[in-house]
Amino acid sequence: MGKVRIINGVHYRRRITDEVFDLIKPIQSGKNGSFITVKPNKPFSHGQKTMRIRVLPSDIVLLAEKKTHKPTKVKVKLETDEEATQRIVERFDILEEMTNATIATDIRAMIVSGPPGVGKSYGVEKQLSKASMFDVLASIGPKYEVVKGAMTPIGLYAIMYKHAGEGNVLVFDDCDMVLQDDLSLNLLKAALDSGKKRRVFWNADSNLLRREGIPDSFDFEGAIIFITNLKFNHVRSKKLQNHLEALQSRCHYLDLTLDTMRDKLLRVKQIASTGNLFSGYSKIDEKAGAEIVEFMETHKDTLREMSLRMALKIADLRSISEDRWELLAKNTCMKNSF
Repeated sequence: MGKVRIINGVHYRRRITDEVFDLIKPIQSGKNGSFITVKPNKPFSHGQKTMRIRVLPSDIVLLAEKKTHKPTKVKVKLETDEEATQRIVERFDILEEMTNATIATDIRAMIVSGPPGVGKSYGVEKQLSKASMFDVLASIGPKYEVVKGAMTPIGLYAIMYKHAGEGNVLVFDDCDMVLQDDLSLNLLKAALDSGKKRRVFWNADSNLLRREGIPDSFDFEGAIIFITNLKFNHVRSKKLQNHLEALQSRCHYLDLTLDTMRDKLLRVKQIASTGNLFSGYSKIDEKAGAEIVEFMETHKDTLREMSLRMALKIADLRSISEDRWELLAKNTCMKNSF
């Protein structure tokens, strides 16, 4: 029935002043005067479930009962497989479009983030190869270079100098060391600054630079593409976060949005449906390719990874043995060997 505030009242010989109780029954009249029935609070409770308090009507205040609102259930529209596949296709189309814009010097830097083995590098390198064909025919030589693996700050400085000219594109493919080193990040920030002139300095003596004839400063007019598995917003180090945010502000950032097992599987299915995934295997026809994709879907939770790379690994095993490839895959491609 709500709550009641008793300004003055008496329970047997105990005076009650300004106390709030759960109301059981409203005020009533008896031979000893008016009283109200409430649920005892701890200080007054001696095992009884109710207590009567003698009061005057003017000494009680009925408190409004708080209404509890049930949380509104928001219906979330789930993305269908077709919609998710379309989203993924659009992202990779954007990747190719942005790569072409980098080649054309319309943009100076791009960061591509996504899980390993989904075709990030392929999409970038395909566009770079197309663009460089004209340079090869003209005997100019390729204007891009893909850097993988470890990279020291002085090595970064040297390779940026080599590709400092306008029209050059430098690609760092899973070369996350340059994104996690203070000095390397400062060099990159200088090379990708938003000003008209982007001058990069090496303010320390170096035998390597002298030997290679590299000056201690130069203007960088090329473009840079970072291909990484790193999610910038998931980095825990506050210091590194600040550096990455400064770098991200200088670059176009493309997240391929392949964050779930379902998305990665849909990417495998999408590439398989184009006929390009197993095109390099003479023994993998359309039926065999479908069997590989079905195997990956069935065992998606125990495969070491869900990726195009994994599909090709299983295709290797399918080419080795048409009869035993599933057994081979279960023993070499899954987390728990059988």
